[in-house]
Amino acid sequence: MLSILIPTYNYNVLPLVQEIQFQAKREHIEFEVIVLDDASTDDATISKNQQIALIDNCYYKLLQQNVGRSKMRNLLAKKAKYHWLLFLDADTMPTTQDLICQYLQYLNTEEKVVYGGIEYQQKKPPQDQLLRWVYGRQREALMANAREDEPYRSFLTLNFAIAKSVFDKVRFNEEIPNLRYEDTLFAYNLSQANIRVQHIQNPVCHNGLESSAIFLRKSEEATQGFKYLIDHNLLPAGHIRLGAMWLRLKKLGLDGLAAKAFCTFNKKMRRNLLGPHPRMTVFDVYRLGYLCTLK
Repeated sequence: MLSILIPTYNYNVLPLVQEIQFQAKREHIEFEVIVLDDASTDDATISKNQQIALIDNCYYKLLQQNVGRSKMRNLLAKKAKYHWLLFLDADTMPTTQDLICQYLQYLNTEEKVVYGGIEYQQKKPPQDQLLRWVYGRQREALMANAREDEPYRSFLTLNFAIAKSVFDKVRFNEEIPNLRYEDTLFAYNLSQANIRVQHIQNPVCHNGLESSAIFLRKSEEATQGFKYLIDHNLLPAGHIRLGAMWLRLKKLGLDGLAAKAFCTFNKKMRRNLLGPHPRMTVFDVYRLGYLCTLK
């Protein structure tokens, strides 16, 4: 009935698998848990994850070559044998013991996607992880009713169920660079295919907080990925707020000025974003300015 699919890379996913297997077994359903490891390099982590194969209904495979986020999810779906697929990111953990039970209420004959949402820890993390924490709490950790206002823009791929018949129609694009925004493109393609995204309150907690410096670098990479999607007509720029603001600047002929301003003030903005009080308005201006510098 349910294939639970978890991609991982250099992350100990054994505790998540144990919890998910326990929950699924308690529901007395047919299920499988499939973990694909995208060619991890950390031997200690690999050793822990190999224990997954010893758990009932669980499967673990270490790929010999890194294939990236999009192809990993497509491979997981290809290996799945049940009609409903539940994707979970490796660095998440259910916030309750009812994650599987709650999802089962919505897995019916309708061709759709069901997104459960995400939460972040209440306790403030160390200063060097604040940017990711603040961003997640303000921009990602939304209640289901708020996400329903913009069902495709609010969709993230770290905790969602999808009918396999839908996944056969809308897959992750393996041709794009592995620079993130694959989830945004996937959501856009769902909208173009008129596939409903149903938002429910069934979150996981995101545990894998990277440092602010790494998150800022990944945000720059993601902006490059977004520009690639625009340039190759895979995603309309206005589909997300960053792109809509960029289009407005271009229409007013101010994108060049914004690029110059970014070059002048980016060090000052970085001090705020990497400091003890990162502000999302500064983060937005930083990304917009960086986008304007990209050719």
